[in-house]
Parts: sequence; structure tokens; C-alpha cells
Amino acid sequence: MRGRPALPTVSRAPRRHRTRRRADMPLLGGVRPPIASFIVLLLVVAALTVAGLGSVHGEQVPQAVLGGEQQTAADIAVSVRTAIDAEATTVRRTGDSYTVTGRTTPAQVLKSLAAARKAVLGGALLDTQSGRVLATGGERVPLTGVDAKALTGDHGTAPPRLVTAGTGQRMLYFANVTLPAQSVDANQDQNPDAALPQRKQWLLVVSEALPALTSYGDGRTAQVLDAKGNMLATAASGMAQPLDAADLGIPSAAVDAAVSAHGAGASGSLLGATSGGRQTVAGWASVASSSGTGDADRLGLVVLTFRPVPVMGPSVDYSRFALVAAGVLAGIALLVGLLLQLTVQRPLLRLYLSADRLARGAGESGPRTAEDLARPVPVHGLGEPARIGRALESLRRQLLGESGPEEIPVRRGPGCRALAVIAMLLVAAWAAPLIFLLNRADTATAVPAPVVADQQARTEIAANRIRQSLGESYTDLSDVAKSLSGTTKAAQTTVLGRTLADHHHFRSLYLIGRTGAIVLRVGKTPLRTIVHVPGGSGITTVNTSGRIPAIAAYAQIPVGKGGALAGGGVVLFGEIDVNALNSELPRPKLGGVWVTDANYKVLAASIGYRAFEALPGSGLTRLATSTQSAPGTAGTATSAVLHSSSGPSVAAAAPLAQSGPTVGLGWRVVTAEPAAALQLPAFQAEQRTMLAGVLGLTVGVACLGWLHIVVIRPLRTMAVLAERLAGGDRRTVLYPVNHDEAGSVTRSLELIRQALAERGRGSRSGHASAAQPGPPAQSRHTSAPQR
Repeated sequence: MRGRPALPTVSRAPRRHRTRRRADMPLLGGVRPPIASFIVLLLVVAALTVAGLGSVHGEQVPQAVLGGEQQTAADIAVSVRTAIDAEATTVRRTGDSYTVTGRTTPAQVLKSLAAARKAVLGGALLDTQSGRVLATGGERVPLTGVDAKALTGDHGTAPPRLVTAGTGQRMLYFANVTLPAQSVDANQDQNPDAALPQRKQWLLVVSEALPALTSYGDGRTAQVLDAKGNMLATAASGMAQPLDAADLGIPSAAVDAAVSAHGAGASGSLLGATSGGRQTVAGWASVASSSGTGDADRLGLVVLTFRPVPVMGPSVDYSRFALVAAGVLAGIALLVGLLLQLTVQRPLLRLYLSADRLARGAGESGPRTAEDLARPVPVHGLGEPARIGRALESLRRQLLGESGPEEIPVRRGPGCRALAVIAMLLVAAWAAPLIFLLNRADTATAVPAPVVADQQARTEIAANRIRQSLGESYTDLSDVAKSLSGTTKAAQTTVLGRTLADHHHFRSLYLIGRTGAIVLRVGKTPLRTIVHVPGGSGITTVNTSGRIPAIAAYAQIPVGKGGALAGGGVVLFGEIDVNALNSELPRPKLGGVWVTDANYKVLAASIGYRAFEALPGSGLTRLATSTQSAPGTAGTATSAVLHSSSGPSVAAAAPLAQSGPTVGLGWRVVTAEPAAALQLPAFQAEQRTMLAGVLGLTVGVACLGWLHIVVIRPLRTMAVLAERLAGGDRRTVLYPVNHDEAGSVTRSLELIRQALAERGRGSRSGHASAAQPGPPAQSRHTSAPQR
């Protein structure tokens, strides 16, 4: 029959060899692997429960508080690095874009360049060939160690330097100023090449103060340290206090840690002394970027933050709970494993041997066959093994001719499947409380107040960083707008093209005329849908729908003496690439970050979002609304622990800006970090408890399902077939499916069926011969000699 395995036959001569091969055939799979895997894997889950929960310990200062201080220092370091990089880029861009004419004196150049930057305290212009100072302005610039020739060239300008000598700390920024090409008389130096136009450069050096340092969070102090541990700048907020005498070594320890971590993007935390029930927690972070390509990377600056936090209560230990839970699971594993071995595995193996013995006796003859059939088939186990055993005993008696087919009554008692269900219920009874009930964290007390305060402080830092980014875009656009005044359309196109190439945060630059129509554009197609000519300058949104929010900086072009586009009602718009803004939002351990407009619709986010959609959750919207302290004011930051269907989270909201071009927009920055992601003992214990329950339930379902598929279901089928065969069904062919104990028993039953069917046919043919009339006696007598 096509598609089915070949069945053994009962022919005498080859039967012995086939039977021997069948008895020696290795068994694949079977009843042992699922039961052994069930026991071993549950014991592994028990060990993991002890290891996972046993390592969760409450501390006087939770790791989440230390991590929050570390990330706060890292956020402030990012702000400092961004300010230094932005100032260095601006100074370089100012020097590169300045046009020197043949009649311009060095003093005029320096005055023009210094006036363009309000932060400049002093400036100097140096000759790159001789190193001679050509002009100075403002306060004295510390030029000691400045080699003008080495700091210029084809490879760009040197990064900024930090000078700590003198009365204060100063940042030195450098830029190249290119002079127009000049021709020199070749007869002066007898050099023919000197007659060619010579390109000459001056080196602009400006002296500025360190970027303004701001501290966030009540009681926190922030400091900027140099590579020697000296404090360069400090800022405090609220009731901040200086370090105690026992904590004076924290700054040097922070610098040493940054040096040992190779500085680039490194951060960490430190614990100070305990006094009056409070302990000093410090965080440090290197100002250098992790990529090592920023302008601030060689300065060796380190940001240090510290504040006192309350010492928590007595530590919590989950070791005892872990041992009890693991012991119960180990007991369940051993009990269920022993029960399955006694009621399923051992009876099935005995059935395998008994069925093989009967198959040999049914197909062979001799003393060994009589001995095989003479031994009764023992009945072991419950349910299906017992039913199969009774059916085999009936078949043994039929093979010996002691009885005929026996109708075995159908038994509806519990079988192996009921045993597997009981085993699964035992595992579920252990796992369900761990998943849903035990070690649940109380969010009202599990999240310490310092962790909530850190979320708020980091949200304020994120808002300040976004405000700085938008403010820089506005400043750059304002400078470009001034340069467009009094120029022709061709010149404006050139300037806008160069600006778009230099400022990658702009996706499109365009001029809007008095009617609101775009009269000149470079870059991508504008996303704006609002057609208006705003007054003044600032930051705004130019669409209220669509897939991408359009945030734009705009500035009025001053009235000039040029052509039609020289100014007077013409506004320069620069649409900011929202992807560039989104890339500034993500920070480690801060969670999701959203920037919303005045109606609390999302403009930018650190995670996937749709433009102008509502915040994900009414709790975040209420939190953002609570930042509005009074109508028309910027508002104040706030934070809280929110509850949602996905679990508790630590959330905060802060106004985007208290001043600057974005102050009147009413925008908010909202953050939310799931409490489960915080390194708090209560949430760690809850997660690991749930994980242990899920693992135990998974192992139980997998192993018992495996046992049901490869053993219990074939046993149920085999019991029905064996009872039918014992009841006289000789026509149903039994096809073995697997090479295991159940398959071997099925093959043996098929051999017994073939033997009984052959005997039945022989018995019927004998009865038929006896029923026919015999030949006459004479004929029989005369035929005898012929034989």
C-alpha cells in the first residue's frame, strides 16, 4: 500500500532473522527524554530562581539613585560639550566667511570679527608666517604657547584650548582669515615662483569664558574640573551645600576615574560619607565625546555633580523567599517525575518487553516459544498501560488456544492524560502566584523620591539642550538675514546655498514676500501649509497637519539699498530638519522623550510617533498641563509616578524655555521611564519572580506536551487497537509510526495479529476438509501402495 511502511510477516524461514533485527533495533526518542527533561529543566529553573532572587538586595542608597546622579552628570557634560563645539564652529565659520579687501587693516578685521560675537572677551589677530601679533582688542589674550603657523594650514584650525593661568579660566577659539591673493615682484628674492599669486592667512584668536554652567535639582551642586582636579566653574541649585571634610577627595577621585576610563564619553558614580542620616551621592562624566572627534575632546574636562540623599531603611533580602520557592519547585519536579516513572515509563517498558516476547512466541516454534507463551503478561500501571497489559494477556491465551477472542469492556477511568493534567496543575499552582501575586512592588513606596527628582532634573536638562539647539538655529538664521540685506537675488541664492551646505540642521531655506508667497528657495520642498508673513523673528511651526512637523526659524531681512529682494517685509525662513531634532532627544535611562506644542501635540520624539498626535497616555497630558503655573508664563517643571496598563513609570515635564526665541511658544518637554527599567530592588524582585514563574510554566507546558504527543496519545490509540485485537478484530492492520517503545509495541501487536489471522485461516480450512465426503475405502486401500 503506497505511502505506508512495510509490515512484518509471519513466514517461517525468514521470521527469525526479522524478529531478531526488530528486537535489536535502537529506540529513538520514547518515554524517557520528556520525563528526564521535565525533571532536569525544572531543577534548572529552581537554581535560576535562587541565583536571580538571591542576588537582589536592598541598599541604603539604591543603585537607581547612583545611576540617576551619573546620568545627570553625563547630561550636563553633553550640554557643556555641545556649547563648546557650537562656539568653536561659529568662530571658525565667522572667520571663513569674512571677506578681507586690499585696504582692510588688521585692526578693522579684528573689530568686525569680535563685534560679531557678543561672548568674546578679547581677541587677537596673528600673522601665520611670522607669528607676529597684528592687532588686539578687549582684554589681554593669553597667547603663551600659541604657535600661529602650526595652528593653521590645509588641515583646518586647531581645536579650542583651555587656559587656566592668570586671574581666571579662559577658552581660546581659533579661526583662519584668508587674505586675497597677492603678487610679489620676483626680482626681489630671485625666485621665479614668487611671481605667482600668494595666498596668505591670518589667525584669529578669541578669548571667552567657559560656557555657563547650570545645576538642576534641589540641593545639587555641579562643577567643571580640569585634568588636575581643579574646579573651573560651579553652580548650585536650591539648598545645595559644599562638600564635607570627609568628601573633599571626591573631585580628585572623579578625575582619576575619568582618566582610567580613557575619558571619552565615560561616566560613573561615587558614594561619599554619611552624616545625619544623609549620604553624599556624586556623579561624574567626561566632557569628551565617545567618538573622539569633537572640539572639546582634548580639553580634559570632567563634570562632577553631587548632593546629599536620605539613607534608606534596613536592607531587604529575598534569599529566603528564593530558597523556599526553589525548594517547592524541586519537590514538584521530583514528585511528578517519580509518579510519571512509576505509572507511565516503567509500565510502558514492561509492555515493550512483554509484547516482544509474545511476538516471538507467535512467529517461532520450539521450547523457547512455549516458554515465552507460558509466562503470563503482568499488568502494571494505571489507565492505558493496564488496558494494554490485559489485552496482551488475552492475546497470549488465544495464541495458546486456551480461549477465544474476549470482548474487553470500555473503561472510562482516569488514564495517563489525567496524570499529565495533574502534573501540569501542580506546576501551574507554583508558577501562577509568582507571575501574578508574589513580590509585587508597591509603587507608592518602591520609587524613592530622589529617583523622581532625578527624572525631573534630567527633563529640564533635555529641555535646555533642545532650547540651545533651536536658539543656535535662530542665531544662525538671523546672521544670514543680515547678510542678505541690500544684495541681489543671485547673491542671495549663493548665500543661502552656502548656508544650507554649512548648516545641516536646515532642510530648506526660503524667502517669503509681502503676500506670503515664496520668492526664493534653496533645499528641499517646504513643508509649510500656513501662509502668513509674521512680524519680528523667532521659532514657530509652519504646519498643523501632515506626516512631518515643520519647525522653522524665521528672521526679518533689514531694509537695504539693493534690488527687489533687498528687504522691507521679506522674511527668511529656515525649516529645521525634525530628524536632527529627534536625534538630540534620546538619553540613556531617560525613557521616552516628547516635545509638544502649546496644545500638547507631539512635534518631536525619541521613539516612533505620528506628527501632531496626542501624548501616549492621559497621565502624561495631565502632567504636561500641570507645568503651566499661570496664563502667559513659561511654567515650572514637575514630576510624578504615573500608572498605566503597561505598568508604573516615572514621568516629568518641563517648559521648553524660560527665555529666548522659543519662550512664547508654550512648548513642553515630557519624559517617561518605566519603573521596571530602574535598578530598584522591589522592581528587580518583581521582574525576576515573574520570570521564574514564566520559565517554570513554560517548561511544564513544553515537556508535558512533548510527553503527551510522543507517549500518551500513542498509548491511547494503542489501547483501543489492542482491545479490538483481543476482541477478535483480525482485519485492522496496525502501522507503527515511531521508532520508540510505542512503535515497538505496535509492531509486536501486528505480528500477533498476523499469527492469529493465519491460525484462523488454517482452522477454517481444516474444518472445511473435514466437512467434505471422503473417498471409498477401496479406493483408499488401493491408493496406499502408490504412496
